[in-house]
Amino acid sequence: MHHKVRIHYDNKNGFLEPVMWVWVSDGATLEREVEPSGTDDFGVYFDLSYNRSSFHFIFKDGKGEDVPWEEEKFNRSFHAHLGREIWSMANRHNIYNVRPAEPVGNIKDYYRRISHLVPRGNFYLPDTDVSGLGVTSMLGANLLTDGTVNFGFFHPYAARVYLVGNFNDWQCPGHPTPRPDKFIAMELYNGYYYQPNIWLARINPETDSPIEYKFYIQGGTVENERYVTDPYTRLFSDDYKYRNAVVVDPTKFEWTDGDWKTPDIKDLILYELNIYGFTDNDPEIPEDIQGTFKGVTKRIKDGYFNKLGVTALALMPTAEVPVKRGLGYEPCTFMAVEKDFGTPDDFREMVNEAHRHGLAVIMDQVFNHTSNDFNPLWNLIDDGSGDGGFYFAGKTMWGNKVATGKDEVDNMLIDSCKLFIKEYHIDGFRFDATHSYFLNHKLLHRLAHEIKDKGFKPDCIMIAENLPNEKDLNIEGYNGYAQWSNLFHDKVKALLREGVFEGVGNGTDHLGSMIYFSKDRFAAHTNNVINYCESHDENSVQYEVATGGKHLQEPKIKERKARLGLMTTMVALGQPMIYMGQEYGVERERNRIKVSWSKYAGDNNSFYRWARALINLRKRYEALRISGYNPIEEGKFSWLVGPWMDSNRGGHKRVVGWKVKNDKDPAEQILVMLNFEGHDVPLHVPFGPGRWVKLGDIDHINDLPPYGNKDPRDPDSIIIDDNGQAQHFVLPPYSGFIYKYQPA
Repeated sequence: MHHKVRIHYDNKNGFLEPVMWVWVSDGATLEREVEPSGTDDFGVYFDLSYNRSSFHFIFKDGKGEDVPWEEEKFNRSFHAHLGREIWSMANRHNIYNVRPAEPVGNIKDYYRRISHLVPRGNFYLPDTDVSGLGVTSMLGANLLTDGTVNFGFFHPYAARVYLVGNFNDWQCPGHPTPRPDKFIAMELYNGYYYQPNIWLARINPETDSPIEYKFYIQGGTVENERYVTDPYTRLFSDDYKYRNAVVVDPTKFEWTDGDWKTPDIKDLILYELNIYGFTDNDPEIPEDIQGTFKGVTKRIKDGYFNKLGVTALALMPTAEVPVKRGLGYEPCTFMAVEKDFGTPDDFREMVNEAHRHGLAVIMDQVFNHTSNDFNPLWNLIDDGSGDGGFYFAGKTMWGNKVATGKDEVDNMLIDSCKLFIKEYHIDGFRFDATHSYFLNHKLLHRLAHEIKDKGFKPDCIMIAENLPNEKDLNIEGYNGYAQWSNLFHDKVKALLREGVFEGVGNGTDHLGSMIYFSKDRFAAHTNNVINYCESHDENSVQYEVATGGKHLQEPKIKERKARLGLMTTMVALGQPMIYMGQEYGVERERNRIKVSWSKYAGDNNSFYRWARALINLRKRYEALRISGYNPIEEGKFSWLVGPWMDSNRGGHKRVVGWKVKNDKDPAEQILVMLNFEGHDVPLHVPFGPGRWVKLGDIDHINDLPPYGNKDPRDPDSIIIDDNGQAQHFVLPPYSGFIYKYQPA
C-alpha cells in the first residue's frame, strides 16, 4: 500500500538547490533524490509517496553525490505512525509531527518584566550561566510575590511544550479526552548562548491545594511525545505512580539562625550520618519520627552532638531516590528532597536547629550518576549523542553517568547547590565519586568559582570524595576542595589489620605522610584533607581488623585497635570524620546504615565515654587543629618519633610521634605518640623542658579543668628539667598517648 507524507525543511543551512535523499535500511526499492514540491513560511517542503513503514532521509545542496551534504549525524528516521505531515530542521536529526515553535523573545527581557515579583531572602531563582550573557534561566516552578507561579523548562530540541497540572485538569494534546481550551502552551525564549532553549509559562493557579504539575513535550525526545517531571522540582508528589512535581514555597519557614557563621574548615569535626539509619529503631526517639529529619532534629535539641564534640553533620544524600530506606546514592533529580525523610520545611527546621546548636550542615551531592529505575532526565533531550541523550555520557558501575562538563548540565548542578545554600542554609557539600573518571572536574572548578569566588557563599565548605586523590582540586590550597584522603584511610586500615589493604602495605612507609596531611601525595594545604578510618563506604575498624587473622579476632584487641584508629583520625593534620556509631566502636560491614542503638548507646558505654572525651580534646585545643601549607616550616609542628629516625627514636618501627603548638598561644603545646606495633617499643622522647600532663591514652581520656578534672600534679605527668634531656618512654602494643605542656 502506498502512503503519502509531506516533509517540511527549514533549510537554515542555506542550500541553493535543496534536495532530499531518501533510502531504507536494507537498501531495496527506495533510494532516490526528491526535489521540493513547494515553499512556505517555514521553508521548503517535499511530498513523498512511500510503500514502507519507515525510511531514512537527509538533505543536500543539488543532485548527485559531489555536492554539499548535511553531516551524517543528521540522518533522520521516519516512521508511519508520525502521520502525514512532519517537520525537520537543519542541524538536527529530530523530526516533528507538529510545527516547531519559534522563539517569542529573549529571556533577559522576560526576567526584567517579572524581577520585581521575585521573593527576596530565602529564595533562589536559578541564574547560573556560563555563557557570559547573564541569563537568569528561571527554571523550575517559582512562586512569585503576586501569587502567580512562573514555570521554566530547558529543552533545546522540543517542538512544543505544554504545562499540565491539577490546575487545568492535566489537559494537553496527550490527554485521553483533550480539551484545547484548557491547554497551557509554554512559550519558547532565547536563553543560553542566545539560542532558543528555555520554555516559560506563568499562571495564577487560584487554589490553596498543593500544586502538582508536569510538562508535556512534543518532539525532541526519544518517545517523540511524553510527559516529564520537572528536573528542577523541589519536591515529588506522594503518588509514586505518577511522580508529579509539586510547587514549594521556600519563604514561609521562619529562620532563627541569623547569627550563625559557617565555621572555618580547620575547625570541622565531621559526623557522617544517614537520616534514616541514625534514628531508626532508636528507643529514645518517638516512633513516628524515627528515620526522619525530625528524628535528627530531636537528637540535636537533646544535645547529642554537642556532648560528643563534633562540629559538623555530614549528611548522606537527602535527594529523592526510588529505592527507599537505602544509602541514598541513586538520585532521581538534584533539587528535590526525599519525602520519606519529611517535608522541605522539616529539613529547614533540622538545619536551623543545628545552627542554633553550633553545628554546620553539609549535604552529600551525587552528581556523577543517576538512578536507573526512575530518572526524568533519561532520554529527555534527544540530541543524537547516544543512550540517555543530552544529560548522559555513558555509564558507571552505579548507574547512568551524568554528562558533567557540558555547560547546560553543569548549570543545573550548580543551581542545585545554590538552591540548597539559599533556601536551606546549607553550609557546604560533599561531592560523591568525583574522580575525573566519573566526573568532569570542569564542573568542580566552576562550582568553586560560582559559589565562593563570585561571592554567593565565600565560606562554603566543599568536600570531594576523590579516590585516588587528584591535585587539581586543591585549587590554591587554602580555598580548594577538602578531599577524603585515600592514603590516610588505606594506610591506617592496613596498619590496624596488620596486612595489605587496597594494595597498601602495613610497613613503615608513608606513616609520616599519613599523619602530615598527605602533603607529599596530593595536598597543598591542610584544608585539602579529610581523614577517616570509617565511613558508610568502608568496613568498621573492628570488622576490618578481624579479617587480618585469627589472632586479631579477640574482642579486646579489636576494640583497642578501633580506639587507636579513632585517635589517629583525631590527631592527624587535616580534618577528622567519623561515621555514625563509630563513637560506640560499632562492628559492621560497609554500606550498613542501621545501628543497634539500644545495644550500644548510652553514657555508660566505656568506648563512647572515651571517644567523647577524645573528640572534645580536639575541639578544645587549637594546637590539635593547626592549619597551613607547611606547619613544619611555620614552626607549628615538629617530629619527635618516626621510623625514619634513629633506633632510640622509633627507627624501623611502626611508631610515630610529634609536637604541635598553637601559634597564637605558644604555651599551648601538645605531644602525641602512636604505636601500631604488637609489642612494646622503648623510646627516648625529647619532650622539652617543663611539665607534661597526660591528657589521655588508649584506655582513658581526662582533660584539664573546666572540661575534666585532671590534676597536673598527678604522678603520670612527666617533668623535664631545664637541660631538656630526652625522656625514656615505653609505648605499649597498639597504643596512643596525648600530653599537654603545662606552664609552671
